[in-house]
Amino acid sequence: MAVDLAHELGRHLGTGVELVTYESAGLMADDAATGAWDAAFLAADPARAADITFTRPYLEIEATYLVAEASPLTAAADVDRPGIRIAVSDNSAYDLALRRSITRAELVRAPGVDASVDLFFAQRLDALAGLRPLLIEVAGSRSGYRVLDGRFTSIQQAIGARRGTDVAPLGAFIEHARRTGLVATLIDRHRVGGVTIAPQE
Repeated sequence: MAVDLAHELGRHLGTGVELVTYESAGLMADDAATGAWDAAFLAADPARAADITFTRPYLEIEATYLVAEASPLTAAADVDRPGIRIAVSDNSAYDLALRRSITRAELVRAPGVDASVDLFFAQRLDALAGLRPLLIEVAGSRSGYRVLDGRFTSIQQAIGARRGTDVAPLGAFIEHARRTGLVATLIDRHRVGGVTIAPQE
């Protein structure tokens, strides 16, 4: 979705688009102050607000957990308990949320989303934290695993720019994308499950 939106943004602004890719949103956010990119599609999190100014969100994505079928955990609210080890992508938006909320379970970080999935299976951890669309995909590719009901946070996906940048043109594009049905069309086109269009404020 982000690639399609980036190209549409370029057309909307009448400018060319050069894609700058990252292994994780955390690394993308870390580069905000360097000028490596002009606009980024990532989660709007308070911990990133010192370096990034965000538009209003266009997408809401549930963050929850993947566990083994035999796990006694049945809902996202059950996971924060002593002895539970959670694999998570370091400095992702949901990692930032877990840092604020997890008080008893242990967070085991990996440098990126794919690495967190590998870590979960390699170390047989109790839960894998992630965005619901990814966890649904992982559960569908391996037997013996399930995605928990509920969520521990909701990620607000937006466009960000380096702090101090006028994001009004980016915000106008987001409103255009919502109003014309572009966001809904891209959700359907890419068959993204576990996401909704962010509510109007």
